[in-house]
Amino acid sequence: MKAFKLPDHFLLGSATAATQIEGGDKNNSWYNWCEKGHIKDRSTCLRANDHWNRYKEDIALMEKLNHRVYRMGLEWSRIEPQEGRFDDEAIAHYRDEITLLLEKGIKPLVTLHHFTNPLWLERMGGFEDKSVVWYFERYVKYVVERLGDLVSEYITINEPNVYATLGYYFGVWPPGVKSIKRLLKVYRNMALCHITAYKLIHKIRKDNDFPGKTMVGVANHVRIFDPYNKYNPLDILAAKIMDYLFQGSLTKSMATGFLRPPVGLGAPKGGGRYFDFIGINYYTRDAIRFKGFRNEVMPGTPRNDLNWEIYPRGLYRICKKYYRLFTAPIWITENGTCDGEDRFRSRFIYDHLYEISKLCKEGIPVERYYHWTLMDNFEWVEGESARFGLYHVDYDTQVRTLRKSGRFYGEICKRLEVTDDMIDMYLKD
Repeated sequence: MKAFKLPDHFLLGSATAATQIEGGDKNNSWYNWCEKGHIKDRSTCLRANDHWNRYKEDIALMEKLNHRVYRMGLEWSRIEPQEGRFDDEAIAHYRDEITLLLEKGIKPLVTLHHFTNPLWLERMGGFEDKSVVWYFERYVKYVVERLGDLVSEYITINEPNVYATLGYYFGVWPPGVKSIKRLLKVYRNMALCHITAYKLIHKIRKDNDFPGKTMVGVANHVRIFDPYNKYNPLDILAAKIMDYLFQGSLTKSMATGFLRPPVGLGAPKGGGRYFDFIGINYYTRDAIRFKGFRNEVMPGTPRNDLNWEIYPRGLYRICKKYYRLFTAPIWITENGTCDGEDRFRSRFIYDHLYEISKLCKEGIPVERYYHWTLMDNFEWVEGESARFGLYHVDYDTQVRTLRKSGRFYGEICKRLEVTDDMIDMYLKD
């Protein structure tokens, strides 16, 4: 392990999602999914981290770790609990939270949609129904008009490919559908929602002369798809097909407005450049076999608690590839690992930031890193059992306890480097 420095302008912080931390909301699609018994450990997002009531405490935790940026989500079901009825108290609550972040010197990046829908929208078909484009536009307009003086940076949609494939192909997320035809409708509508929202956010902020540079993008879930056998031409072909179908076609469609098959054809909202940064959520690599078209894990590789391969080099490869495609600043909008005993999280953080330091030296403009996540939270179908946090959470008492990896990350946030002394303290047994 070598010491390294990050650029002076580099910004570090953490990322969360509203449903995963807030608790207390019964009006969203994931609470309904929990009630149907689909969560592996039988926990529910109704508890989560009680962040809705404890946000001041949690912002203090960010401040303690020297965060300069924070990616936070809004809960659409709180803001528009019934179709066409907006809750001014809910948006006021988010204003209070954002104001406190700014007072502490932490810049918010606001995610408008992170996997969950209001129940009224879910009953209408969610992103499967083409009317969702109009409903999403109305919701975005309400939010940006009321937060635009405080927030200049937005993610329209988080991981649209994950939302679509797990909910409409594998059927393990709400609404529990297994249909390629319906999956492709969701792909198309999510792309159109993003393009519409991108234009609208820029227009609202310009028309109102809101302060700050407007930055809008998507948090793209990007994986490395490598052939299981790199000498097998069929495995090589399968890996390329998987990459295109899972992320390539949708990412390019949303970025340019020109829909690629199987997402669609043409440019129904007009072609253009619908991103101000390249948002990358990176976690792992898949080994692809042509036989059975299966995703596997490379043999003999390190794994986390969820059996995901730990492959830091993949972050380097993805950033190089996506910068060549889109030529824009790169923000790592999620990166982290499931490690309940905190055995390897410090090394995970070191290895991935080291890859980023190499990219920066090569002139690739990686500007930000948002660690997933600040504290253990409700991890979708895994429930409370999958622990990704810099802080350990006792869900019964809601006590947050800083992990050793959290102390390490807090030092990096403060110093923008990893020194030999830090390696000795945090990374050597």
